[in-house]
Amino acid sequence: MSPIPNALRRHVAARAKERCGYCQTQARVIGMPLEIEHIIPEVLGGDSTESNLWLACPSCNRHKGRTVQGVDKETGITASLFNPIYQVWHEHFEWDKEGLYIVGLTPTGRITVEVLHMNNPFIVHARQAWITVGWHPPHD
Repeated sequence: MSPIPNALRRHVAARAKERCGYCQTQARVIGMPLEIEHIIPEVLGGDSTESNLWLACPSCNRHKGRTVQGVDKETGITASLFNPIYQVWHEHFEWDKEGLYIVGLTPTGRITVEVLHMNNPFIVHARQAWITVGWHPPHD
């Protein structure tokens, strides 16, 4: 893996508003820095430039691995995973009425929710606590 300069890390974190580009988990809420994520993994030819880097929580980053696309079970369409650099989160996802679960609105959204396990029991439980204290969902 190519080293990423600290200045670029800070820039990517600021651009991402210090939250996971996928599940929207905030660094301040989990009490640790988020990871720099390669949208196109290096093993698939992605580079370590600003146009290919975003923030991801450890869970989303681990589940994504080298995956870049999948098949939407609802439509049978093969689509790319969500790209937080170029795509708008609210066009592909929404929160359920309680704010606990991320709902995929498009093939890209549904595939991303499934592949990244964005509604796993651990994160849903944490979201419930974050909602109680007013830290979730992010407002914007």
